[in-house]
Parts: sequence; C-alpha cells; structure tokens
Amino acid sequence: MQNKPAAKKDHIPEIQLVRAMAILGVLTVHASANATVDMINSGYYPFYNFINIFMKFGTPTFIFLSSFVLFYNYYSRPIDGKLIAGFYKKRLLYIIVPYTVFSLIYYFGIPWLNDTPRFTAEAFRSFWDDLLVGKAFAHLYFVFISIQFYLLFPILLWLTKKRPALVHWLIPFGFIVQYGFVLINLYSWKFSNKGSWSLSYFSFFFFGAALGVYYPKIKNWIVISRQNATPLRITVWTAIWAAWLASALSYVAIYYYARTFGTIFDPLLYEILWGLQAFFAALVLFQASFILYRKLPGFVTKPLYSIGQYSFGIYLVHLLFLFIYTKYVPTYGITWKAHLYYLGGWLFMLIASWLTVALTARFIPIGWIWFGKLPRPANKERKTFI
Repeated sequence: MQNKPAAKKDHIPEIQLVRAMAILGVLTVHASANATVDMINSGYYPFYNFINIFMKFGTPTFIFLSSFVLFYNYYSRPIDGKLIAGFYKKRLLYIIVPYTVFSLIYYFGIPWLNDTPRFTAEAFRSFWDDLLVGKAFAHLYFVFISIQFYLLFPILLWLTKKRPALVHWLIPFGFIVQYGFVLINLYSWKFSNKGSWSLSYFSFFFFGAALGVYYPKIKNWIVISRQNATPLRITVWTAIWAAWLASALSYVAIYYYARTFGTIFDPLLYEILWGLQAFFAALVLFQASFILYRKLPGFVTKPLYSIGQYSFGIYLVHLLFLFIYTKYVPTYGITWKAHLYYLGGWLFMLIASWLTVALTARFIPIGWIWFGKLPRPANKERKTFI
C-alpha cells in the first residue's frame, strides 16, 4: 500500500517578518552592548540598559521559528530514507558549511584586521576545538545549537508521528529539561560552555515543534484579527502579551539595579525571567507579524520581508561589520554625539550586512557557501527553512 500524499500546507509569508524582527533584536543587543558600559554614568543609561535587555529575544525566537517551520512542513509527510537523507544534505550544505566558513573568517580574520594575526599551528588546533563547541566567535554558538537540534529533529519527528499523544507534552517537557539543566548547572555540576548546549534552549525548540504540529488546528487562536476575536480569545491574547511585558520589564529592572547599584540577585532569577521573556516574546512576535503584514504599507513590509529572507546570512556577517565600525569610527564618550555613534553602528551593521547578503544572492551562484540557502530575488515568496 502506497503512502498517502501529504496535504499541501498553506504558505505563511508572515514568518519572514518574524525573522526580520528577530534579527533586528540581535543587532540592537550587539549595537547597544558597549553603551551599557560606556554610558553607565549618563542620565541616558536607563534607556540603553532597556533596549539592550528588552531586545534579548532574537536567538530564542530563531530557534522557536526554525522548529516551527520544520514540524509544520515535515509532520504530515511520510518518513523514509530519502526524506532523512535530503534533510541532512540540506543542513550540511546550507548550515554547517557556512558555519565553518564564518568560523574561519572570525577566528583568523578578526585578529588579522586587528594587527594581531595568529596563523600558527597552535591556533589552528585551538580553532578546531572551538569550532566543535561553537566558540570560534561570540555569536556562532547559535548555529552550533541549531546543529544539535537538527540532529535531534528526525528522532523527535519519528516519535511524535508514532505516538501523536506525545505532542501534548512537548512544551512541559521542554521546560522540564531546560530548567533541570539550569538547576544542575547552577547548584550541582558546572558545565563548561553552558551556552553552547542545546539543553539551554529546549523550551523554545519544543514550543516551536508543538505549534508547528497544531498550527492548522489552532490558527484562529494564534492570529489576532477581528474575524478571530471572541471574548475568550481576546482574554488569552491579552494574557500572553501581558506576561511578555511583565517578564521583559522585570528582566530589564534586575539588570538595571545590578549594573547601577551592584544589587545581587539569585542567578536562577535571571534564568527564569530571561526564559519567560524569550518564550512569550517568540509567540508575541509571531502574532504581531500577522498584524504587521496585514496593516503596514508595502514600502515597509517589503524591506522587512527581504531582511527576514536574508536573516541567516545577516546573522553570520553582522559582527564583522560591527568590528569594522568600532575599529575605524571614533567614539565620543558620553556627549550627545555618542547617541549618533551607537545609532550609526546599528545602521551600518544592518545596511552593510543586508546589502552584502542580497548582492551575493543576486550575483554569486555559489553564495550558499557563505550565507546558506538564499532565495532567488525574482521569487520573493519562495520558502526558506532556516
């Protein structure tokens, strides 16, 4: 008996806006990082602390969205050797190859640009050690974590298809594993390179998996619109957004008091507030994307859509441009010019990264080596899987 063909899933263009908001969050955190140190004695410090902490939803949102897309696209398809082989081939070519290339660029290129080259046998040995744990440069841990989840995905897909009831338990299981790992790391056995372990992000991955499976059935509970509005749904939507704001503002507050007054908080509080903020932010951004896609004019949504399409490449390359900016553009202490300096860094990272990836997609046939799977400019609605 032949397998029944999987039903064609609706394309969700709003996903690109979620990616765009996530990458803008990443860029904002990195652009404001120096300000949280340099502006500590400035009256504007609460503002810089706020944007630096409030925008810490980028990486968890990417993990959530990657899991959502995988389960949304694959769950209804029959599992066979061809599917699994194709899945791993794509991840090898479009994730691991760019990750390795940019690890080399950052590990050896940044010291060279900083006039401290390290082309030695010892450096190359150290590079391979760092590559295997996502430590070749500050932000590459995210790709390494994603690779761990890609290794887990076929197993989890098979289990949930074989035992559909397991999908009900994905979200609580994700929280249990993530915070079990947190508690062990804090109070028992310290893990080296904790941030490079996928266990730190299980709640987001399993949340995306559950939503990807159930999305066709619960779409009307997710998408905020007049047509979907009922008293109960409005209450749920309000509770989600309120939980996000409460956890995010609380997270901002403890960082402000710790940074400005030296207040000591239990490390577990940081973990809980960050986890809640990022968890609810992922869902809020997902909901907001439908509103923005429907309500914003095309001259706003089209650039955001493009940024979302190229977000993986932008993520890989943006810190290279930030390094160039901070190396060659002078700082201005805590004068009013400092605000323009930080804004300029954010704009330079965004525009230079965006243009670099977009031009690569248009003119370089083998651009996937650097930036993964790139959409063809002539087909703006083409799906991506990052």
